[in-house]
This record gives sequence, C-alpha cells and structure tokens, in this order.
Amino acid sequence: MHTNGTLRTPEPDVIVIGGGPAGSTASTLIAQKGHRVVLFERDRFPRFHIGESLIPETYWVLKRLNLLPKLKKSHFVKKYSVQFVSQRGVLSEPFYFMDHKPHECSQTWQVLRSEFDWMMLRNAEEHGVEIHEGARVLEVLFEGQRAVGVRVVLADGQEREVRAKVVVDASGQSSMIMSRLGLREWDPVLKKAALWTYWEGAYRDTGKDEGATIVLQVQGKAGWFWYIPLHNNIVSVGVVADHGYLFLSRPGKSYEQIYFEEVERCPGLKPRLAGARRVADFRAAKEYSYRSRQVAGDGWVLVGDAFGFLDPLYSSGVLLALRSGEMAADAVSEGLEKGDTSAAQLGKWGPAFNQGMDRMRRLVCEYYDGFSFGRFVKRYPHLKGHITDLLIGDLFRDEVDAVVEPMNSMRQTPAPAAEE
Repeated sequence: MHTNGTLRTPEPDVIVIGGGPAGSTASTLIAQKGHRVVLFERDRFPRFHIGESLIPETYWVLKRLNLLPKLKKSHFVKKYSVQFVSQRGVLSEPFYFMDHKPHECSQTWQVLRSEFDWMMLRNAEEHGVEIHEGARVLEVLFEGQRAVGVRVVLADGQEREVRAKVVVDASGQSSMIMSRLGLREWDPVLKKAALWTYWEGAYRDTGKDEGATIVLQVQGKAGWFWYIPLHNNIVSVGVVADHGYLFLSRPGKSYEQIYFEEVERCPGLKPRLAGARRVADFRAAKEYSYRSRQVAGDGWVLVGDAFGFLDPLYSSGVLLALRSGEMAADAVSEGLEKGDTSAAQLGKWGPAFNQGMDRMRRLVCEYYDGFSFGRFVKRYPHLKGHITDLLIGDLFRDEVDAVVEPMNSMRQTPAPAAEE
C-alpha cells in the first residue's frame, strides 16, 4: 500500500529506512512471511542512482522477489558477458557467463537505476509493504542499546514517532545507525574516486556482445573506465582511479577537463566515443569504500550501502545490496517468529556475508595491483571456472578460495611486457 501522509500501520513489526535495492529486498521478503512492514523513503521515485550493471548471481534474489517476469518484459539491455581491455587497447576474450553456467541466470541486464529501483519499490508495495515516499527519518529511537523505532516527518509535514520490533537501516551511504554509533571503518587500501557521464550514439557491439560490460584500462594502469550499454542508445562511461591521482593532483581543473584527459590515456575507449554525443552532466563520487564493524545490534540491522560499499569494479554493488537485504530479511523473519530480535539473531548472517565481500575485495585489489585475467587463465586453465564464479558474484562458497594461492604465486612473477 502506498500512502503520502496517513500511517496505516501505526505499530508495524519492522520499519525499513530507505527504498533502494537493499531496502526494497528486505521489506519484500519480510512481508512475504506475513509480517507488517513500513518503509520510509526520503526521495520520491524515480530518482537518479549509479550502479547500472547487474551480475548473474542477482538472479536468485530477483527470483525470490518475483521480479524476473517484469525484468524479462522490460526494455533493459540484456547482458551475457564481461570483457577486459588492456592499457594498450587489446581486448581479452569475453567471459561468457552461459559458457560457464548454462542456465537462464547467466543472462542478466544493464539497467537504468531510476527505473529499476522504482520497479523494485513498486514490487515491495505489491507484496504488502506500506511505503511512504518523501518521508524523512530524523533519528532512530533507542532505549539503552536497543533500537525501538524512528522519529519521522511524513510527506504531509507531520512528525511522528513510530515504534517497531526491528529497524532495518537501508539509508545508503549516509547510514543513520552506522553514523550514530560510530561504526564506519574506511577501507585502508581502496581510496578510489569515480567520474562519469552518459553518451548517445557511442559504439555498440552486436548480437550477444551488445550488452557486455567492458572494463578498459588506462595507460600506466593508473585507472580504468567502465563502459555499460543502456537502452535508448545510451552508454554509461566512467573512470575510476585513486582519489589523489584523479582529483587532488589537478587543482583547478573541471570534471570535464579531468574526464577527457583520462579518455586520451585510454586507447581502448577513444574510438568507441568517436561520433558520440554527451547527453548528461559529469558526476563524481570520492573515497567511497567502507564497512561497518557490525551488521546488527539489538533491534536493528544494516543492509546495502548502509552496511558498506566496496568498489564499482565487477559491478558488485547491486548484488551485495540484494544479498544483504535477503540474508538480513531471513534473520529478521526468523527472529520475529522466535520472539528473538537480539544482535546475535539479527546479525547471524554477518560472518558469511563479510567473507563473500572479502572474496570480491580480493579480486578488486588484485586488479588494481596489475592482475591479468588472461595470464592467470593461461597459467591455471583449470581455475577459469572459479574466476568466472567470482566475476558472476558466486561469492558465498568456500570452493572459490582455490584461486588464492595461485594469485599469490603470480605476484612473485611479474608479467612479461608483451602480456601487459
């Protein structure tokens, strides 16, 4: 049920703060179990968000949400693979997900997040979640260490205190509970920044390669560009590099100047943008890699960016939002059924989730350290499957750790120049 002012469920079981993918996932799955859920979203959807490429393992959560039929009918571009381009402009073989896992989960989508997030929020509503857009949560209410509700200004301007057995914080990178309790830990290694815009009429491959995510290395391996084809002949193109390199070393330069300086250093990208027209402003995000020291406490749990964010490389953001939302929802529903909303119950999924996030982080850090997928697969062809598992987001199985020692050994043997 969607409402602008009146609170129809004055005493919900669960309050969810934020209606992005993590909040929509958690609220939908908890409501599916018959619990009363109210979701407060500050913005009015649709609204802009970055993070447009879905990796295959999102399929299983989307299936539980009953969203697959809507996605199959959508105009979103179908994605079958990811491809890497070296600093010299040399293309790798595409990693076709279907070759590795012949199942419909291996076809995914490149989504316009304003539309995808709106679709997810409306889907939550269809599952019985009471949604308030334009509702600003002022604070999470605590009694001692336990979260007991929120103070919120609804869209009609009235301020309310709403109590619940559990508060799910899906408030994004501002993360209300993490900020209040001082739980944020910035990543000591990943201090990256991103700068991006959108192009019309940029080069597109054909056939099943049309929707591939392409990762293009900048000369000197100083950074990389994402190249994500969206519908309506639009391509999302952004550069990621160390914050100091991208911004601090170029005082006084505009986003546009910095962006085109990096395009000039990316031989794989320049020809793709020849003849294209820029159709959006430049946007930037800086030093965004962090995690909370806790996933949950008594009466509260963190999901999505409110728990942590890794890096745009490999497009893991939406997957981690969906999986954290799913895993937290299962712990919350079980806790409500048992009458146990303690930190131990609500956070029981935390260790497994952190381990999966660590596996993706390892792959991210290896790439920034100069890791070559092509060289790795040539040397360890029997491990190509595990590398592909990690790229598709299959992060929660111990078997994929078989790549760790070989990666360590490759660090000891620098690549010949011809392979760079």
